[in-house]
Amino acid sequence: MQLENVLYEVQDGIATVTVNRPKVLNALNAQMLADLRQAFEAAKSEIPVRVVILTGAGEKSFVAGADIGEIKALENYEAAKAFADTGQGLLNLIEQLGKPVIAAVNGFALGGGCEISMACHIRLASENAKFGQPEVALGVIPGYGGTQRLCRLVGKARAVQLCLTGEMIDAAEAKRIGLVNQVYPQGELLGAAKEMAKTIMSKGPLAIRYALAAVLRGAELTLADGLQLEGDMFAAACDTEDRIEGTTAFLEKRKPDFKAK
Repeated sequence: MQLENVLYEVQDGIATVTVNRPKVLNALNAQMLADLRQAFEAAKSEIPVRVVILTGAGEKSFVAGADIGEIKALENYEAAKAFADTGQGLLNLIEQLGKPVIAAVNGFALGGGCEISMACHIRLASENAKFGQPEVALGVIPGYGGTQRLCRLVGKARAVQLCLTGEMIDAAEAKRIGLVNQVYPQGELLGAAKEMAKTIMSKGPLAIRYALAAVLRGAELTLADGLQLEGDMFAAACDTEDRIEGTTAFLEKRKPDFKAK
């Protein structure tokens, strides 16, 4: 797949999506959003793809944020709403892909970059990574889901502080507050993401799909409704050939041969 600002590669069931504008710290613009949408739509539709890794080209930046010139050029409310809707649409696609998406955050993840990382299901960061929602310094607020996903990930108080001060936090602090799952040296980050992807792919593919759906959908429900959803997903997973294979392999002390059936 040939895209202007994104590299897309599939190998051994892992789709690697690389934001590729390193000269401008992988800043987002309209073409970048279009390229990312095309890459993730491909990852969603291609059956061999089991896990997606999203990262940035170079060693300085994952995604440094939106193109400030494009924000400045917004002429009215309608244009600004369309701008936000486009970004939110892409991030919703990533979050609802139906396949695990791992963000390998290798540097700056600011503004839209932080928002994109939060739409991914697992966030791994290099030691030099920086996170933040600095939009208030421009007289605007996060528009791609930052106020909503940040609150759900780190809690209301910390989200309010980050959104109102625009402060940047390092990878260690991001891990401490629950924004990041793990932190690695720069040179080990992508390898760690691929190892995690392989670990996920060694499990039952249908079970992975049901577990991901249960967590994402259940997080928006009451506990009672979430438990009902979990029970439904558990029953659906049990009603598969993979369940027979997985339990049989465990009892026979061998590796399972899942067929996604």
